Amino acid sequence: MLAVFPGSFDPPTFGHLNIIERCSRLFDEIDVVVAVNPDKKYLFSAEERLSMLTELTEDFSNVSVHVCNTLISDYCAKVGAKVLLRGIRNTNDFSYEFDLSLINRSLNQQVETLFVPTEQRYFLIRSSSIKELARYGGDISGMVPPIVDKAIKEKYRG
Repeated sequence: MLAVFPGSFDPPTFGHLNIIERCSRLFDEIDVVVAVNPDKKYLFSAEERLSMLTELTEDFSNVSVHVCNTLISDYCAKVGAKVLLRGIRNTNDFSYEFDLSLINRSLNQQVETLFVPTEQRYFLIRSSSIKELARYGGDISGMVPPIVDKAIKEKYRG
């Protein structure tokens, strides 16, 4: 069974990797999908996010990373995925993701959304908070893998 785990991954965090690792034990294949939204301003380009996630997931033989600039429901139909994975940290995430799941279900009735709660130790990790903390020189090493930490520091120094 193929599952799709979409997100902006700007930047990839330990929370994202935790969900990938846990779900890789449950599904035959996981497509990690770097979403591209032209209305959103990203710190990292789609290619940079793809590169980091590819390196971070190389030890998982059943995980591949792709970029998508279409509706995720269309991507799922194209690759034949029946499961859409969504990570949630709290009730606010759940409310937002639940609404999205209804939209995705109306667009592709073949796909079921599964909500995967984060482990408690990653509860407070938010990509936007990481970027803000890093911008002001804060320590983000406990929130992101070393390659991401280095890339963020290079972005804010440059």
